[in-house]
Amino acid sequence: MVAVGVGPVEAALGTARALAARPYDAVINAGIAGGFRERCTVGDVVVCARDDYAELGLEDGTTFPLPGGLELVRHAEADPALLQPFLDGLIPVIVGRGITSAIVTGTTARAFVLAHRFRADVESMEGFAVLRAAQLAGVPAIEVRGVSNLVGERESNGWDFRAGAAAAVATTDALLAVLSTG
Repeated sequence: MVAVGVGPVEAALGTARALAARPYDAVINAGIAGGFRERCTVGDVVVCARDDYAELGLEDGTTFPLPGGLELVRHAEADPALLQPFLDGLIPVIVGRGITSAIVTGTTARAFVLAHRFRADVESMEGFAVLRAAQLAGVPAIEVRGVSNLVGERESNGWDFRAGAAAAVATTDALLAVLSTG
């Protein structure tokens, strides 16, 4: 296990540093996240099939041309083989979508915009960064998020770090057990 840091920059750098230091068979990005209302509740687990970086690009979510044919990479996907045990129902969780944000959303208005623009189930600060760093290193990766709070107004989001962390740990342990027998 490697702790890679909080936020997209530290997570990307920490993941890249760990992957450069020695070979890994896979990366499991496990942690807590805020869940979007109507999509999940505190204590649920969301395994992100896709994670979008919310603050990359134009504010309205549209793209723009860059010189030299460069493209903004704004989303990353979980490795299909690592995702399969969840899709097969071997480990019962919500298989959904995440967004990575460099800031914690603190208003209902922003939560609504993010949930609908990205069709997101959870908001984290590291998911995209870790998936993208692993992708660039050629290492399969997946994101497991235990829901520790609801995204939006801080006084009504039901924070429970222990429930979110326990859910993420239990799901990660179950995935490791499935992978070790397969």
